[in-house]
Parts: sequence; C-alpha cells; structure tokens
Amino acid sequence: MVTLTKAEEKIMKILWGIGKGFIKDIIEQYPDPKPPYNSVSTIVRVLVQKDIVGFKAYGNSHQYYPLVTKEAYSKGQLSRLVKDYYNNSLTQVVNFFSESKKLDEKELDEVMRMLEDLKKQKNG
Repeated sequence: MVTLTKAEEKIMKILWGIGKGFIKDIIEQYPDPKPPYNSVSTIVRVLVQKDIVGFKAYGNSHQYYPLVTKEAYSKGQLSRLVKDYYNNSLTQVVNFFSESKKLDEKELDEVMRMLEDLKKQKNG
C-alpha cells in the first residue's frame, strides 16, 4: 500500500466522507481559506496516477471517487507503522502505550478482552 502525503490524505478523507465528487465539491469541504482549485486538481490527478482515486468523465468534467477504502488504507498504514517502528511486535506497541500512559482503565480492559478473544481463537 502506498503512503500518502498529508495533502493527499486530506483529499482522501474528504472523498471517503462524500463518496464521490467534482473538484469543486472537494474544495467545499475545506475550511476557509479554501485551497486554490488548481492545487486540489493537481493532487487529485496524482491520486489517480497512484490508483487510489478513480473518475468518471462527464465531457470536460471529472467526478472522482476513492478506489481504496478508508479501512484498507488505515490497516495498511498501521501494519507499516508496526513493522517499521516496532519490529512487527505487538508487545512493543502495547509497551509503548503503557509507558506513555495513553490508555485509560476502560481502554485497557477492552484491550485485555480483545487479547483474550484472540487467544481463544488461536487455541480453539
């Protein structure tokens, strides 16, 4: 899975949210000040070249839509992060969160439940 730039991710988040749209529809989703039309259009064309976005032509206009789901992209990025920064070790990931104290007790309980379910599946 290809890694997107921040600008590309912003456009993808918009497309995942609206489903499909023209450049003007994408720009409408940005907060003020809105980016220039040509800048957004250039980034969308790059996403098309990367096979992340598809389009349907209506004369000279193009309606764009995501070819990759948000879930698939997120999963790929998380897998890459765990592989590249945590030696592909879930133990190191959990250790990071436990040391940085970013998990509250409710989240820890949920993680423990999920791990117990996973353990049952592996043994079952």
